[in-house]
Amino acid sequence: MRVPVSDVGLGDRAADVLRGNDLGSMTAAAPRLYPHMWSWDSGLIAVGLARLSVPRAITELRTLLRAQWATGMIPHIVFSEGDGYFPGPQRWGTESAAAAPTAVRTSGICQPPVHALAVRRILDAGRAAGGADRAEAEAFVRDTFGAWLAWHRWLATARDPDRRGLVEIHHGWESGMDNSPRWDQPYAAVVPGDDLPGFVRTDVDHVGDLRERPTDAEYGRYLWIVEQLRRVRYDDAAAREVVGFRVADVFMSAILAVASDELAGIGDELGFDDDAAELRELAGRFRAGVRSTVSPTTGLARDLDRRSGRWIETETVAGFAPLFCGVDDGSQRALFWGERWCGHPALAHPLPPSVSPADPGLRPRTYWRGPVWPIVSWLFSWAFERQGDDDGARRLRAASLRQLAGGDFGEYYEPFTGEPLGSLHQSWTAAVALDWLAR
Repeated sequence: MRVPVSDVGLGDRAADVLRGNDLGSMTAAAPRLYPHMWSWDSGLIAVGLARLSVPRAITELRTLLRAQWATGMIPHIVFSEGDGYFPGPQRWGTESAAAAPTAVRTSGICQPPVHALAVRRILDAGRAAGGADRAEAEAFVRDTFGAWLAWHRWLATARDPDRRGLVEIHHGWESGMDNSPRWDQPYAAVVPGDDLPGFVRTDVDHVGDLRERPTDAEYGRYLWIVEQLRRVRYDDAAAREVVGFRVADVFMSAILAVASDELAGIGDELGFDDDAAELRELAGRFRAGVRSTVSPTTGLARDLDRRSGRWIETETVAGFAPLFCGVDDGSQRALFWGERWCGHPALAHPLPPSVSPADPGLRPRTYWRGPVWPIVSWLFSWAFERQGDDDGARRLRAASLRQLAGGDFGEYYEPFTGEPLGSLHQSWTAAVALDWLAR
């Protein structure tokens, strides 16, 4: 039986996780399963680090920016000197890409742009601390504003060339929700070629239950897309022509909208008026894009399979993208707390699973196909607080801290039993716990 710890003890344990996963200038996403730096992990890790050390949080994001491509893209993995993860830098082969950095080894795709949320947390924490922390935080934000702006511009152009306000992704990994049911339809059309190089996975060596990870067949499709991108040297225009997976990702679009608003606010404070106005235009475009995807039947937002032109009808937490980015008319908020989602009577905690607990296809132990992810709960609590829904933010914070009370900091949690799953001592889980404890 697991014994819950107090909030004070939980904070100490969370800080220990981040210290234990600290590689010096970057934080490993987890001690064994994820030994490198992941882009959106590091954004949320920096949120937690800002509660412990403003300079260390700044170092985290500076390290990430050293891996930024000349196009503005921030890659989804920055490789450390360690190994034990597949696919590694040799499989990605990004040294052939003209835009890739030369001094850092990276992957060739991106992840959700949560980083502006961390930049704001760092700036606020530095100002609250005063002195050297304030000076360093303000200098960091001024020094790096152009890089964050370039990142948002790349997403708004290379990944939304027709200006529909929807970010196009070329791999399920780019969504951050790697094997979500959202991607079953487009992945079904991805047929690996006979010349797909062989592979040996390492992720399955670090979990006790293989149901918690994607299947080998799924991995073959993932790697074929990597191969397609590699063969065109990760060129943005060529990728749109050859890649077998092209989906307008509604939740990533919602994240870009709110992150652009956050960055615009920072631009106002720095006196970058034109940049702030541009970012607000982007935020408005992507909010409108998110709103345009809502199903009249389910009330949930939908992804769009660009290859087939078909809407992707799934009942996943990404469907609450309008609620997250502030374009809900009130109906989604009621659905979120209702019995198909957080109010489902069988849930261990009233938190949003990755798939509706009322969906018969939910797989409660399998990655993004059913478990509750603390970082998703944090994103919604952050959004609710930003929207002035203090009660909703408080409810998610309280339930999440109860979920994390055992101090294991699981990557994700079984929705009905509350069991921690995936990799334990996950950095971003510890980081969001620290942020909740400080609120």
